[in-house]
Amino acid sequence: SELRSCALVCKHWYRCLHGDENSEVWRSLCARSLAEEALRTDILCNLPSYKAKVRAFQHAFSTNDCSRNVYIKKNGFTLHRNPIAQSTDGARTKIGFSEGRHAWEVWWEGPLGTVAVIGIATKRAPMQCQGYVALLGSDDQSWGWNLVDNNLLHNGEVNGSFPQCNNAPKYQIGERIRVILDMEDKTLAFERGYEFLGVAFRGLPKACLYPAVSAVYGNTEVTLVYLGKPLDG
Repeated sequence: SELRSCALVCKHWYRCLHGDENSEVWRSLCARSLAEEALRTDILCNLPSYKAKVRAFQHAFSTNDCSRNVYIKKNGFTLHRNPIAQSTDGARTKIGFSEGRHAWEVWWEGPLGTVAVIGIATKRAPMQCQGYVALLGSDDQSWGWNLVDNNLLHNGEVNGSFPQCNNAPKYQIGERIRVILDMEDKTLAFERGYEFLGVAFRGLPKACLYPAVSAVYGNTEVTLVYLGKPLDG
């Protein structure tokens, strides 16, 4: 917020913040804000600039908005689920979206278990429940894609399989899935690699929606990285 205030009153700071996204200002802020582990591993490999890395950290999982059975690792981007029996546990990001178009990557770095869901949720959606269930999509406050059985879930119901093709491939551990939220068209879509899988949900409400995940397998880990505005084409 202090940098933003400087940019509003000083042309030099405006050029530093809105011109070169790899300027010394952004490099310094990146080094101060992000953990060394996040910067030296390939977690942020798809982010082209220091500014994008800082922005991704601002949109990462929230340590204050997740199940008590998970914690956010020191890298700032990875969720670790503790081995708690008969519990489904989730997390939301720090920032939600009520307008614009947004994309983020999410991937599992451990076993999926019986249920592994990625999607979006409002602030009212629960992030923990008893048993092993598809927590995202269990009510009218969340929308999810279960990577285990390829079912789309909302309001406690299965909304069909996804992607809509014969013999859709199963998710592979470590595979990055790109999630695309369009608050202008009120849609949620997914990509795998460079393949657009299609729109999964339409008619999303005019509300603040947060990237979210839910997991059941003990000691599994899930990483989420915000990318910014999706590229068309």
